Amino acid sequence: MPPVYQQRIEKAQKMMVDSGIDVLVVNNRENLIYFTGITQMECLAVLIPREGEACAVTLWLDVAYVQQESGLVTYGYHFPRQSLVDLCVERIKAFGIAAPRLGFERYFVGFAVYDSLRSHFSEKDFINAGELFYRLRSVKEAQEIELMRQAGRIVAAGMTAAAAAVRPGIKEVEVLAEAEYAMLRAGSDGSPFRPQVVSGERALLTHPCASNKVITPGEIVVIHLGATCAGYCAKMCRTAAVGDIPAGQREVYELLRRAQKAAVDALRPGAAASEVDAAARAIVAEAGFEQYYLEHAGYGVGLRQSEFYPIIGKGRAEIIEAGMVVDLLLPTIYKKGIGGPRVTDCIVVGDKANEWLTDYPRQLIQV
Repeated sequence: MPPVYQQRIEKAQKMMVDSGIDVLVVNNRENLIYFTGITQMECLAVLIPREGEACAVTLWLDVAYVQQESGLVTYGYHFPRQSLVDLCVERIKAFGIAAPRLGFERYFVGFAVYDSLRSHFSEKDFINAGELFYRLRSVKEAQEIELMRQAGRIVAAGMTAAAAAVRPGIKEVEVLAEAEYAMLRAGSDGSPFRPQVVSGERALLTHPCASNKVITPGEIVVIHLGATCAGYCAKMCRTAAVGDIPAGQREVYELLRRAQKAAVDALRPGAAASEVDAAARAIVAEAGFEQYYLEHAGYGVGLRQSEFYPIIGKGRAEIIEAGMVVDLLLPTIYKKGIGGPRVTDCIVVGDKANEWLTDYPRQLIQV
């Protein structure tokens, strides 16, 4: 097994001791990439016991490939007479643990998998291991950061294309098409989320995505793009002004830029996530807009576009460490008439200085 994956499994096993977990059931794409390095996958699970060797379970046709790529001992099931979860149950029992406590990922555990596992093991021994996975992945290795650098360069190519495409009369989805084409040509494996090119009052929606709305003069256009490289994400958000926009919206964008800079300056090893949030929040509050501002200013980024450790937010106790990657600044000012502009970047926490993975001008884009 490549040393990097063995080390990750050993780190997970140490955390399992603290969490009282006997076996981690890994079925989520992000964690499968983390423990195997395989991005081309279907029908795959990894089982990690608290002690001993982890193993993989996959369709019998893919056993040689999975074992070669991951270095894990790999078992194959023959569909349709056997399923992935049938073989997972068999291998969990083979670990020889009486009444094993099983750790599950926070998201994307298929019902068929869960239903079969609970027919063989007691649900009272099922544990939410979501935070364990996020904490495990929160501090990035050098090779992970390099993949995110590449993703950041790809996102910048997409933003360049999107900014050039914005004009009155074009649809939001047409701007997005230019951006996605540029990112794919630059090497993206695809977007890690539904990209956002939203204009006018739609910019105040919490989770909008590009639509067939036509962009008109006097509107802002929020462009939020992401790219992946070997599973690792980078994302960036910028705002464009189409002609003359309300002065209040220009002021809000500049306010958020200043808040972002304050947060990045406060982002350092040893700081609490709440301190980073407070640096940005103080600027927003001084301008009188805190009541229109969210509780969270950013999240960890890695194999997922928003990872839940650390969360940069009000009252959050997570301690920032060198090697973490976070996105700042997530929210806008949610006030009709002036709100909507956004700016977001991915930042690597350094021992001495932070690194911006998304290198693109942060000024308001004027069309």
